Amino acid sequence: MYHKFDVVIVGSGGAGLMAAMQLPNASVAVLTKVYPTRSHTGAAQGGVAAALGNQEEDHWKWHMYDTVKGGDYLVDQPAAEVLTREAIDAVYELEHRGLPFNRTDDGRIDQRRFGGHTRNYGEGPVRRSCYAADRTGHMILQTMYQSAIKNEVRFFNEFLVLDLLVNDGQACGVVALEIKTGEIHTFHGKAILFATGGYGRAWRVTSNAFACMGDGMSIAYRRGVPLQDMEMYQFHPTGIYKVGVLLSEAARGEGGKLLNGKGEYFMERYMPTLKDLAPRDIVSRCIVQEIKDGNGIDGKDYVYLDVRHLGAQKIAEKLPDITDFARNYLGVEPITEPVPIQPTAHYAMGGIPTDIDARVVIDPQWTPMPGFYAAGEVACVSVHGANRLGTNSLVDLIVFGRRAGKHMATFIAENSHVPLPDNHEEYSREYIDHLYSSTGGESAAHIRSELQNEMIDNVFVERTDAGLRHALDQIAGLQEAYKGVQLQDKGKRFNTELMEAVELGFLLDCSEATIHGALARTESRGAHFRLDYEKRDDVNWLKHTLAYRGTKAHDVRLDYKDVILIDDPIFKPKERKY
Repeated sequence: MYHKFDVVIVGSGGAGLMAAMQLPNASVAVLTKVYPTRSHTGAAQGGVAAALGNQEEDHWKWHMYDTVKGGDYLVDQPAAEVLTREAIDAVYELEHRGLPFNRTDDGRIDQRRFGGHTRNYGEGPVRRSCYAADRTGHMILQTMYQSAIKNEVRFFNEFLVLDLLVNDGQACGVVALEIKTGEIHTFHGKAILFATGGYGRAWRVTSNAFACMGDGMSIAYRRGVPLQDMEMYQFHPTGIYKVGVLLSEAARGEGGKLLNGKGEYFMERYMPTLKDLAPRDIVSRCIVQEIKDGNGIDGKDYVYLDVRHLGAQKIAEKLPDITDFARNYLGVEPITEPVPIQPTAHYAMGGIPTDIDARVVIDPQWTPMPGFYAAGEVACVSVHGANRLGTNSLVDLIVFGRRAGKHMATFIAENSHVPLPDNHEEYSREYIDHLYSSTGGESAAHIRSELQNEMIDNVFVERTDAGLRHALDQIAGLQEAYKGVQLQDKGKRFNTELMEAVELGFLLDCSEATIHGALARTESRGAHFRLDYEKRDDVNWLKHTLAYRGTKAHDVRLDYKDVILIDDPIFKPKERKY
């Protein structure tokens, strides 16, 4: 089945919907494999960062400094300036669209502290996070989905995208599987935006929804687009023990503390200034170190998040969702008991490389692929560098989703539809037909489980050469096993086993690129911590990794491009101290 639109957006989370809002005079299709308000943006809890200064003095340049420093200087600094300058207008746009932010007594947007956000270039914590209780992402989704319906955006719910269509170097459409019927559809557009989120399901313990399978990254990777800085994957310090569901940094922003098996609030020893509100990569490593030192709870591999001292009223008003998670998943009452937590796979700083207008770039020379855009977690602008600060994900979505929409509005006004390539559905049909007809006897669920175990064992908070090489060998074996995946369900309608098999291929691609980048980067920077190379090495590694899919099986070609710095001594790379 054939569909034609001015703009085709893949993904209905914050970035995709924010882009759609900028296109009131265009025909826009939004493809999503889940119902729009079930997109993973809805899981974001703590807030969206913007230097409004509603609670205390704040400036966008302080926010920029924190973003660059928090990212361990792998941040492209002009992009960080765009992020922090435009965050203010983007938040007010959400407010004007009806987002119900918490309010100060005089009616302005309320703000609270969050990890790594400081006043006056690192002097101490600042209230910068604009929030709606601890369900800010949920409120963003609901608000923007309502606006999209009002603007008559056309939604194609429960469509799984299989391929990006490129003709003579220009993106011109996508091919998708309609989950309800099993039919293949082609979507023809002048501009294509990928806003498909991350790939956290590659790890066994993760905060990510089951939909976060790396779809957009893998599809672009298979079409020759590099993936940037994939070794930079964030492990959030406070996931529910064994489950991985996130307990937001908002808990620590409101005054919650981390407690070890000796009853010590141990972050004060590691980070005397920011304490529990240090950047996430640092807090996660501190937790791992406490566990290695035998200070886990009862000698086990977890510590406590303690909010008891906040009181029942504050917990109910400011942290309703995350305390319910503790009750539902662990049977723990946070008002009277500390909550068991451990680091959990959370966020991809890397992804499809883009410029500040969300145009996808395909080489170290920043050459754009005409008609192809990416925004949100699937993209790497790079504003997060080696470690994202809390609340900078939602501001990334709204700032660069908005910039993508505005640039696409100009692009579609100046360009016509490029013809689709010949036999444009052939790859997708052969891929699906192979999965249906395979008699290889391999189980997608078993391969996925093996992948997740390997990633949590060897590509986690701490990494080594031996562990990464083991992971690389295992991934190669799993890629071979994947060729023999056999479906038990041969039906066409709502075949979730088929979906899981396709998504497993996406996860394997993303994991492969991650491990290659991590093995090559012989330094520690941000979330990438090597026990065998514990120091940051700006001389050799102040550069972005570009991973290209090779022509042979399991072959990944790595290239590099410079980090863009600005001429201001405040932002010159230096040691991170908090």
